[in-house]
Formats: sequence, structure tokens, C-alpha cells
Amino acid sequence: DKREHQRRRTLKAASIQFGRSTIDCTVRNISSSGALLGVESPLGIPKEFTLVIPADALRINCRIVWAKSKQLGVAFEA
Repeated sequence: DKREHQRRRTLKAASIQFGRSTIDCTVRNISSSGALLGVESPLGIPKEFTLVIPADALRINCRIVWAKSKQLGVAFEA
């Protein structure tokens, strides 16, 4: 595991927001520096977007580090 910060497993509803578009997703794990998101498909999701997690009142800018069929690894931008 190459991560600087340990990720905590979770299962929270969230959304990916960019421009006027919103895509539902699920936060599968999270740390202070990034997260693993579950998505229906990574197609059409830009490299940079805003992640919104209503349960935590969190709104944070992200960039995609890697993408698989139904998962995105994202890093949080300062």
C-alpha cells in the first residue's frame, strides 16, 4: 500500500458535480488525502470535479488518480 494516509472503510452516498451535471456515487473508503468511489461507469466523468458528501456536509475538489470499470480512485485538491 503506497498511500500516505490510512483510509477508513465507509459506505456513504455522494455525488460528483461538474459544470451543471451531477452523477451519483458511493464513497467506499476515505482518508484526509483521497477516496475510493463506486460509480455506474467512469465514462463522461472529467479528470477534475467536486465531490459532495451530504452526510458529512463535505464539498471537496478532486482529481482522478485511476479508474476501473466501476471504481474511481481520487485525490483531494488543496
